[in-house]
Amino acid sequence: MRVLVTGGSGFIGSHVVDRLRAHGVTPRVFDLVRSPYHPPGEVESFLGSLMDPEALRLAMAGCHAVVHLAAVADVKDVHEEPSYAENINTRGTLNVLDAARRADVGRVIYGSTTWVYSDCLRDDVDEDTPIPPPRHLYTATKLAGETYCCAYSALYGIEYTILRFGIPYGPRARNGAVVPTFVKKALAGKPLTVAGDGLQFRKFVYVEDLAEGVVLALKRVAVNRVYNLDGDERVSVLGIAETVRDVVGDVPIVHTEARPGDFAGKEVSTTRARLELGWRPATSFADGVSRYIDWFQERVAGEEESWRTVDPELLV
Repeated sequence: MRVLVTGGSGFIGSHVVDRLRAHGVTPRVFDLVRSPYHPPGEVESFLGSLMDPEALRLAMAGCHAVVHLAAVADVKDVHEEPSYAENINTRGTLNVLDAARRADVGRVIYGSTTWVYSDCLRDDVDEDTPIPPPRHLYTATKLAGETYCCAYSALYGIEYTILRFGIPYGPRARNGAVVPTFVKKALAGKPLTVAGDGLQFRKFVYVEDLAEGVVLALKRVAVNRVYNLDGDERVSVLGIAETVRDVVGDVPIVHTEARPGDFAGKEVSTTRARLELGWRPATSFADGVSRYIDWFQERVAGEEESWRTVDPELLV
């Protein structure tokens, strides 16, 4: 079985590649850059853009399924470059679906987000909760991708599985995310700043657990289904800071002025994923943060070691 992973060089995608291999599946990566986590020749890779339908079709040749993760995933980036984000997240997803149709790929597994519930009136939500028109551009682009999946299934018979991810964290995370930001500050001995009382909560899902859920979505029971893949711990922003402080060492936590309209969080049910896929998050938030810190410190040590081999005359 061969599965193409768009965005397979990135944070979530690289872990999905690892989990596919662990399950005996042959992964293939499609991304703008080669994976820094898989040496050349270890995983088959195609370089290309979601805006290039022919490149997508060639990458999908011989694949049984596509895991579509490539996207503009940072909400801040979407806000600052809405036209680019719309192209990648919306038109890019359409291109993936159409390439899958032309390449006779059986199923597209689409990485969406639990942010789609952010405008719901209810605090407790599941996959059947009605979703109102989105007020944020990021949510709008991801919901458009979900709609395209359903439309391609109805019109062309392309099977889909929609996965709504909670907030991922762990090794290989981008530096601007909240956990890496707190960790970098704590390791530097700088205070951790929390907006307001910090009691607004999030649910974080450890990236290796999330990647396992993506692979389990290849099961036949998941055809044309929607699943929430989220953590099961309510973690406040203050709790994040306290967890990082407890792992790294004593650093001050400073409260700043509350941000207006800060998202308080939703209780997202993962019951369907547990019952149908046999998936549930296995890593506690504290353990996940500890693993991330170990990985981060190893990476920093490796970078420092690489500089020691450089001819000193070149550093003058």
